[in-house]
Amino acid sequence: MLGINGPEFLLLLIIGLLVIGPSRLPEYTQKLANIVKEVRRMASGAREQIKDEVGIDIDDVDWKKYDPRQYDPRRIIKEALLDDDSKPVSAGAPAAVSVAATAAAAEQRPARVIERLPDGESAPFDSEAT
Repeated sequence: MLGINGPEFLLLLIIGLLVIGPSRLPEYTQKLANIVKEVRRMASGAREQIKDEVGIDIDDVDWKKYDPRQYDPRRIIKEALLDDDSKPVSAGAPAAVSVAATAAAAEQRPARVIERLPDGESAPFDSEAT
């Protein structure tokens, strides 16, 4: 409660009683009670206003779903890396290819031929391309 521990609160209470005095004490306790009632009424009014405007009750909201800590990138990556890889793969998905198979396929492809223009010749222009 505002960083005040028990003995400090009692000391403040005793000082308050001495400053206010026994004659005005009932008046100030009644004012304090009215302030607490007003704050409670305002809080319940705000709750009702939120319920009317948003359409949901605050008590029914799943606050864990809105916790920003669940979107920690480190946790997401950790879960993805530790996730089980035994999930079934759909029939249309490509099969896993080994490194040896990709190297063999690269050797079988014909070499790429690059045609160069002679020096001084301009590149062909296609007027319909733009």
